[in-house]
Amino acid sequence: MNRYRGAIAALFFTVATNAFAADAGPARQEIVLSNFSFAPSTLRLQRNMPVTLHLMNNGSGGHAFSSPELFAAVMVAPEDKDKIMGGKIEIPVGGSVDITITPMTAGSYPVVCTHFLHQSFGMRGVALIE
Repeated sequence: MNRYRGAIAALFFTVATNAFAADAGPARQEIVLSNFSFAPSTLRLQRNMPVTLHLMNNGSGGHAFSSPELFAAVMVAPEDKDKIMGGKIEIPVGGSVDITITPMTAGSYPVVCTHFLHQSFGMRGVALIE
């Protein structure tokens, strides 16, 4: 019995680890919108790997996460589709929005804040699907 104990323990650990990984859900990427930047300014996404974008507005006014090209290149979770209007997501001051996407098409996609002059003041970035 002792010679099998290690093998049984290893098998149990492997099964438990795989079950936990399967239930972990999509990765989470935090994006902070402030006066006047995105952090990080470069968002790296893996093709076919679901990710929840957690958009947080730490600025003193409203901000938008706008990227029609990016949203055309991803699959958006059905429950999150209504959060995107005209290729952008509005995030109220002090608020946050979570959206789960699965990147589908590799490429480089510009991201900007469409509020008046915010892009000119540096509120722009890029989403890379690799």
